[in-house]
Amino acid sequence: MTVNVEVDGLVKKIKSLGIKTYPVQIYLISKMVNSFSEFRMALNSEGRLGYWDVSNPSYAVLNKATETFSNIYTPFEPDFRQFYKACTKDMETYGGSEGLFPQSNPPENLFTISSVPWLTFTAFNLNVFGEGTYLPPIFTLGRYLEQAGKKHMPISIQVHHAVCDGYHVGKFVEALQDMALNYNHWL
Repeated sequence: MTVNVEVDGLVKKIKSLGIKTYPVQIYLISKMVNSFSEFRMALNSEGRLGYWDVSNPSYAVLNKATETFSNIYTPFEPDFRQFYKACTKDMETYGGSEGLFPQSNPPENLFTISSVPWLTFTAFNLNVFGEGTYLPPIFTLGRYLEQAGKKHMPISIQVHHAVCDGYHVGKFVEALQDMALNYNHWL
């Protein structure tokens, strides 16, 4: 499912503070994932179904010199300032990497975020192979678009129907929108 989340006030605030957008977006999504157990469900290395107490974002970063991407992760921290500091440090440390997974020993409790800030889209689909065993959600962000004079962030949310339903995605999007509109409570 792809939805457009209003982020007009949040974008203006981010610019006024001089902070980076992508870590803020990663925090928003991570906060919501960790608010809903349906988005933290997975099979562990032993093949047992359950949900993680905490899920950490694994996200794509661009190496501008080689025009290739690496997937890195930052442990989720509920406090925005602490997460932002750790996330931007990880981006600086591993952003120039030429390997797909530059961090060693990634934890099992990861979910995926990627961004396509060069394009606005109305739909996005990934085909994940793994015999139906990949259960964590996958999020893809697009370039902001204007709707009714306000900036909106396109976000594609892909979930495995065995663990998450449209009802849960609806609750997730509603909470995400609320958090984006009420940025003064956490930013």
